Amino acid sequence: MKNIFTILSLTIIIKVTAQSNVLPAPAQTQAIALMHATIHIGNGQVIEDGTIVFAKGKITGVGKSADVSDAKIIDCTGKQIYPGFILSDSQIGLNEIGAIRSEHDEYELGELNPGVHSLVAYNTDSKIINTVRSNGVLLANIVPDGGIISGTSSVMQLDGWNWEDAAYQKDNGIHFRMPSLMPGRRSADAADILKKAYDQIDEVRTFFREAKAYLAEPAHTVTNIKFEAVNGLFNKTQIFFVHCEMVNEMMIAIEFAKEFGFKTVIVGGTEANKITGYLKQNNIGVILNQMHTLPIMQDDDVDTYAKLPYQLQQAGVLYCINDFDEMNRGRNLMFNAGVAVGFGLTREQAVQAITLNAAKILGIDNKTGSLEAGKDANIIVSDGDVLDAKSSNIGYAFIQGRQINLDNKQKQLYERYKTKYGISK
Repeated sequence: MKNIFTILSLTIIIKVTAQSNVLPAPAQTQAIALMHATIHIGNGQVIEDGTIVFAKGKITGVGKSADVSDAKIIDCTGKQIYPGFILSDSQIGLNEIGAIRSEHDEYELGELNPGVHSLVAYNTDSKIINTVRSNGVLLANIVPDGGIISGTSSVMQLDGWNWEDAAYQKDNGIHFRMPSLMPGRRSADAADILKKAYDQIDEVRTFFREAKAYLAEPAHTVTNIKFEAVNGLFNKTQIFFVHCEMVNEMMIAIEFAKEFGFKTVIVGGTEANKITGYLKQNNIGVILNQMHTLPIMQDDDVDTYAKLPYQLQQAGVLYCINDFDEMNRGRNLMFNAGVAVGFGLTREQAVQAITLNAAKILGIDNKTGSLEAGKDANIIVSDGDVLDAKSSNIGYAFIQGRQINLDNKQKQLYERYKTKYGISK
C-alpha cells in the first residue's frame, strides 16, 4: 500500500511540474514585421521575398513591401510563412492519457446530449497542446463524444490560462454520430443491428421535428433544455456536424439538412468521392479525418484515403484535411496534407486544406485561415517546406499577434539527455 501511495505521489509531482516553464503568451504590445520570406497566403497565392506586418493582434499589411515603421523587424530570409494550421475535429484538452479513464472528459452519459459544451471541460494545461502547436497547429475544434448527439464543439486557440482565455469561437456546432449502416454484415443478427441503427436515426429525426415545433411556439409553459440547445441549428448560427462514412449514411445526413435547413458538414466521408455532385449541389463540406488507415470496404483501393482530397478538389467540393489519429493527436496534420500532394494536390491546395478551407468549414474564415489584412495574426514561420517532415521546423508562432512559446516536454527531454551524454548536435 505504501508503494502505491509513493507511485501516485510521484505521478502527481511529475504532472504538476512538467513544462511548468511554458507559460501563455502576453498580449502583443508592439507591431511586428516578418520580412524577406516566402509567404503562403492560404488562398493559393504565394508572395516571394514578402513582408507581413501585424499589430494589436491583427494583420495590417502583406505584400512585397509594407509599412514597417515603429515595428519590431524579424528577418525571415530563406524561411516560409503560413497561416496557423487548424485541427477541424479534435479532443485535445479533453482526453489526455487514453489508458487512464479519469483523464477522459470527452464522454457524457445518455444518447441525446445537445446541451453538453466541450469548452468548459477543455484543459489548457494539457501537455499534448504544447507538442501539437510546436508543429504549427494553433487552433482546434474541440469535439465531445458519446451518444448519438454528442454535444456542442468550440474552436479553441492553443494558448491560454483557462478555457475562457482559449475560447476562439464558442459553441460553433452540434455533433450527430450517425449509427453505422455498413452493408455486408454477415453475423446472424445483422438485420437486428441495422434495424436498431435506423430506429436511432428515426429517434433523432423525431427529436429535431419536436424541437422545431417547440422553438416555433411564441411562449413555453415548460422550458425544454435539450430543444433550447439546438436553436442555433435552426437559426443557422451553428453547424450540424454529422460523423459518418458510407454513401447511405451521408445521404441521410443530407436529407436531414434539407428537411430542417441545417448548415451541414460531413465528418469522415470515406465514400464522399462517390457522391461529389450531390454534396456540391447541397453545399455540404467534408472533414477528412484519416489519411493513414486501411479502407472500409475490402474491394476499395488501399490508398483510398490518400486520393480523397484530390478527388474532392477536382469536383469542387469544400473539404479540409484533419488528423484524428489517436497516436498522432493532431501533430501530423501538415504531413497528412503533404501525403495528399503525392496523390494529386498542389502544395498550395494542400496548405489551403488545413488553413482557409478548415476555417470556412468551421465558420471562422472571417477572422482567420489566411494571411490577409484585417484578420487575426495567427502565423507560423518554418525553416523549410512545412508539408515535408524532413525540412519542416517551426521557428516562430503567433496567435492573435502573441508570440507563442514553442517548447514542449519532448524538446526538454531531448536537451536533457543531449547534455547528459555530451552530444553536440
